[in-house]
Amino acid sequence: MFDRRLAENFDWTLLGITLALSMLGLVILYSAVTAGIADPQKTLCIKQLIWHCAGLVAILIIIMFNYKILDQWAYAIYAACIVLLLCVMFFGKYVAGSRRWLALGPVSVQPSEMMKIGLIIALAHYYSKNVNINGLTLRELLIPGLLVMLPFGLIVKQPDLGTAILLTLIAGVMMVFVKIERRSFICIIGFFTAIIPLVWFLLKGYQKQRILTFLNPDRDPLGAGYHIIQSKIAIGSGMLRGKGFLSGTQNALSFLPEQHTDFIFSVLAEEWGFAGSIALLLVFLLLIFWGINVAVRCRDPFGIILSVGMTAMIFWHVFINLCMVMGLMPVVGVPLPFVSYGGSSVMTMMICVGILMNVSMRRFMFE
Repeated sequence: MFDRRLAENFDWTLLGITLALSMLGLVILYSAVTAGIADPQKTLCIKQLIWHCAGLVAILIIIMFNYKILDQWAYAIYAACIVLLLCVMFFGKYVAGSRRWLALGPVSVQPSEMMKIGLIIALAHYYSKNVNINGLTLRELLIPGLLVMLPFGLIVKQPDLGTAILLTLIAGVMMVFVKIERRSFICIIGFFTAIIPLVWFLLKGYQKQRILTFLNPDRDPLGAGYHIIQSKIAIGSGMLRGKGFLSGTQNALSFLPEQHTDFIFSVLAEEWGFAGSIALLLVFLLLIFWGINVAVRCRDPFGIILSVGMTAMIFWHVFINLCMVMGLMPVVGVPLPFVSYGGSSVMTMMICVGILMNVSMRRFMFE
């Protein structure tokens, strides 16, 4: 369990960044549910606080055990996540036209969130055993490809295109990090370029609509383009210093849809302005930088690749969400880490931080 060296290497910086993001997230959420949502839903803030506290407990539990256990049980963890995704197909409940959640008594969980963690652990296990100086060949990338495509297909079926894309992007970062042959890399790029027209025909009608709306939000300002237009208005109206806490008109008058989930950054930008937005982004940047720092300081191949994967997950969540609310990408339903409402999302990010802290604390074992 714990010894003196673990206590000396406790990563207070990473914990402090996480606590800062959690507190900022709760404050922003409070504004979103107080000013922009009906009274009965104010309990969302209390529920989110409970999830954050549960996440902190999860971090404390995770750092008690050596992260190398994840290496030993990598495929078992991956398989368990796949089983949960299969359960969603047969027993999941419908919410807003999608079957993504499993009801466990009074609590609903989203297995696709945990699949991100499971996939990263499985890929880190495989790459740490097969990495070589010349780069991985297409044959060596066959197993990682299957590890990605199985959950990708199950999640697209829900449908949840945003999470499926995230899995692919995280896997792509890990693949590039461990290095692949130049010829193999060119073949992969060529393959994905060639199937782009096919992907368009496989998309559902509302997914095509989102892409067309991204290209021209004004084509349907009261329908598909409404989210993006209102989000841009909220962000722009914040100006430099914002309108003040609980004083955002787009939020208070309920013009801004999904203000407590996917578009919560728009609430921040309207009330705290450019200065507050940059402050939050700097905290996220510090978290991402520190995750890279954990990977750099680690000397264990599994720990390095694991840290890269966890950091990539945080980065892509932040990047896609911000691009989405600013109209730089189609709306794909990706939450802002630690800030958007959602218990599964919060727990996933807390587990991610717990694993990074675990790797950071045990780097001395390989020095």
